[in-house]
Order: sequence, then C-alpha cells, then structure tokens
Amino acid sequence: MFALSRFPSGLPILTAPVDGTSAVTVLVFAGAGSRYEVQKTRGISHFLEHMFFKGGKKYKTAAEVSMAIDSVGGDFNAFTGKEYAGYYVKVAADKAELACDVLSDMLLHARFPEEEIEKERGVIIEEYRMYQDTPMYQAGWDFETLVYGDQPLGWDTIGTEEVIRTVKQKDFQSHKEELYTPDNLVATFSGKIEEAQAMDLSNRYFAKIGGKKAQSFLAVKPHAGKRVALTNKQTEQAHLVLGVEGVSSQSDDHFAQKLLSIILGGSMSSRMFLNIREARGLCYYISTSTDNYLDTGLFSTRAGVDQSRLHEAISAIRVEYEKCAKDGITKEELRRAKDFLKGKVTLSMEDSEERAHFFGKQQLLYPKTRDLPEYFAEVESVTGEQVNALAKKLLKTERLRLVVIGKEKNEKELEGLIS
Repeated sequence: MFALSRFPSGLPILTAPVDGTSAVTVLVFAGAGSRYEVQKTRGISHFLEHMFFKGGKKYKTAAEVSMAIDSVGGDFNAFTGKEYAGYYVKVAADKAELACDVLSDMLLHARFPEEEIEKERGVIIEEYRMYQDTPMYQAGWDFETLVYGDQPLGWDTIGTEEVIRTVKQKDFQSHKEELYTPDNLVATFSGKIEEAQAMDLSNRYFAKIGGKKAQSFLAVKPHAGKRVALTNKQTEQAHLVLGVEGVSSQSDDHFAQKLLSIILGGSMSSRMFLNIREARGLCYYISTSTDNYLDTGLFSTRAGVDQSRLHEAISAIRVEYEKCAKDGITKEELRRAKDFLKGKVTLSMEDSEERAHFFGKQQLLYPKTRDLPEYFAEVESVTGEQVNALAKKLLKTERLRLVVIGKEKNEKELEGLIS
C-alpha cells in the first residue's frame, strides 16, 4: 500500500501508488504547526505558509510559481494546522518532475522578500476578518480557546493582528531554519508513480534540504476556565458548539472516539441528524466530530439554529449525550459506524491528494504508519463495551463546554442549560 525510504539526512520519502489514475500529488509535510509558537510569534506558521509561494531562486515571484503550475493544468495549495503544515502540487503524472521542482525551490530557496511580506500582511488580515465574519468557523476556534485557554492549542492558527503587522523577514527565515529540516519533514508521493521514480526525483530535488530540528512544542496543560463562551453578534442564525475535551490520537480509545462521533452526529443517519434536525426541525446543519492531537483531543457537536430555538437545541444535544452515556450504543449502530468509516476512507483513497495526506500525516506525527488493512483492523477491533465506557467517561455533564455566537445575551442562562 505504501513504501518508505529515508535519506542519510533523515528525510523520509513515502510513496503510495494509486491504480487507475493519471495524476500525481507531491505533498511535503512539516512538523511546523501553530503549537510551536509562543506569544510573540503567534501566527508566524500560517504567515510563513503564505510566504513560501512568493518566489525562490528559479521561480522568482508568486506569478512565476503559479504560472508554472497553471501552465500544465495542475493544482497547488498549502495548509497550516496545530501540529503540522503541508505544501502540495497535484499534476498529470508526466509532470511530476515539475511538481518537485516548484516545491524544492520553495523549500530550499524561499527569499521572503520584504515587499511581498508587506503586501501579504493585508491579505492575512482580511483572511482573519473573513473568519471572524463566518461564525460557523469562528465558533470552532472559540471552542478550542474555551477548552485549552491561553496556550498554543487554545490560540487561533491565523494568529494575532499585532504579530501579523510586525513580523519581519528574519523571523520567517529563523522559523524555517528551525523547523523545515529533514528530520521534521516527510516528502510524500501518491498517484501514478512508483517508489523508484519517487526516490529518483527526491534525490534530485529534496536531498539538499539540511539542518536539524531546533524547536519542540510544550505538552498541553490542564485548563479549568469558564464553561461557556458567548459572543453577542447580529447573525441570522445562532451558531453553537457543545462538547468536551476528548482523547488523543495516540490513545487506545482513538478509534472508539471516532466511531462514537459517527454514531452521535457523523452522518445523515446519526442520532443528532435524525432526532434534532429531521424529527424536530431545529437546525439546518448539525454534526459531531473529533479533533485529534498528539496529547489531547476534542469531541464536539456544532449546529446552526434559529435564534428563538437556541436553548431548545442546546438542551436537545445535551439529552443525546446523556442518553448515550447512560444507555450506550447498539450493535447495529456500531456496525454501521464501522462500515461508514471504512467506506469513507476507501473512497478518499482514490484521490492522490487524500492518499498522500493519509499516509504522510501518519509518517510525520505518529510512531507507526498504518496501511489500510491495519487501519481497518483497528476499526474492527473496537467493541461496543469500549465505546460505551468511553461515552460514560467523556460525556459527563460537568465536562461540557459551550460556545455560542449570535444574538443571545445571557451567558448565565446558557451555563444553566449545561449544568
């Protein structure tokens, strides 16, 4: 399913071929997410992601970078999370060398020109404001802040306006040198490509990446702050997130937590969807999901509801949590959740970008990289008793945290709904 080799520098090269495709995705993962930041550098990881596309040695400007990929009909983009960042180019298989050429020029020779930094400040400020004007996104960020407080996992990845407006060229260079090193990167190839070709391309384009990782993030600290975060805003809908701190990606209950979230609100046949959206018409969107980090996690349900029915929706979600904790799940629900998860993963593996992400992220962050049979075996090994025990442990009333963005003004009344 995948092959793994490693250069003497420590750089892993992971190849995950796909049958029946004419595309190749080259994706470089870096252990350089926002968890690595401190107060004075909040947002530099995300800003650096933008700046990598502003030109290097061969492709000297953002226009040259984009024209190189656009000229062959390719796609390219990047993303920054809490524990990693990623940069990818997706092209027709016969253009795989171009993908490597563009990515290596960025990683080896990014110049971070001052004039581009000044222009990009405005772009990122507008991105920051866009998220503030999009409550269904902002509510999720507010929930992380509520659960984790004033530490990197509780900070927005996009950062603060102060840092965005003041960060300098030398700061980008320093951050790159500390974290974009062979022992903290994974070069991932997926699609119509074999290991020999991936190794040849990597040897020509990525072998010169040097240095040693010079920074680590701090373990998450327990945070016992407020239980409710309310933002009064003139919105058409009230947007809410109700949930708890969950288990980590390395926990023995990692897959049990995934299955529990699917049963409660991960599909259109889930309890939340059928009992709250379909049966009561309380909301348009509602879903339960998990966020998994190396030493912690989040388990939450989010929804957009009519302002006048906000309290009813919060109470209804809480009731579903309480029923699950008290009565557990059924064998049929567990079977459907397992088949749902395996089916979604199977479908995603047909896309070279998704496949590169699936394997590359594991290789970067986790002690072991699972292939699909191993992954599915882990899913199948979860028992109903394990899911029920986890539900009892997680979905306790005193652990609930609630974020609301909307016209609601009474924070104490909201706290009463989850107490």
